[in-house]
Amino acid sequence: MLEIRQLAAFYGDAQALWDVTLDVGAGETVSLIGPNGAGKSTLVASVAGLHACARGHVGVDGVNVLGLPAHRICAHGVAVVPEGRRIFGHMSVYDNLCLGAYRRAARASYRRSLTEVFDLFPRLSARATQLAGSLSGGEQQMLAIGRALMAGPRLLLLDEPSLGLAPVVVDEVFEAITTINHSGVSVLLVEQDIDRALEISTRGYLLAEGRIIASAPSNRLRDNEDVRREVLGI
Repeated sequence: MLEIRQLAAFYGDAQALWDVTLDVGAGETVSLIGPNGAGKSTLVASVAGLHACARGHVGVDGVNVLGLPAHRICAHGVAVVPEGRRIFGHMSVYDNLCLGAYRRAARASYRRSLTEVFDLFPRLSARATQLAGSLSGGEQQMLAIGRALMAGPRLLLLDEPSLGLAPVVVDEVFEAITTINHSGVSVLLVEQDIDRALEISTRGYLLAEGRIIASAPSNRLRDNEDVRREVLGI
């Protein structure tokens, strides 16, 4: 589904990603973990077309989308839930969701997508006419995920979905991610809570200082020496 090869990205003269190689298979959830400042959000932004890369290959179903504008990458079935949610607080929940279906193909099926989002997050249905900015943090995260799903993605990029949420809400969000994946959507999950991330993913990668320094099945990555040092400080 997603094939990243030798990806390099910069901020000015500072290199943020160094020849990153990573794969997400069809129907798979893959976790990307690492310390703050490792380049995880840069990687997500690069795949989504929100950050220009110097070189490399980003394949989505065999098509190299590197260098395409974000809306064209979305048309290839990629949607992103950014860190910090970035909802439109002055607009209603319903209008935020409708914005996720701006592509013509997504607009054609937006009623079905809306029903699926409301089934996944019933609280959004109950608050459809409410201003998004008045929602709780957990509800805003649900809205950000729902908005991405309205695009009808085959690959969902999630950047720190548990950030700032109460544990009980984190449970709901991770349960929703599992449900989304079981529906056939591939997931690349960037997450600081490595136990939660590895629990719902099949494989994981460790990114540190812009480089992939470890990869393994999730049940083995937690005890990797690099993970213990770079992320857990052990």
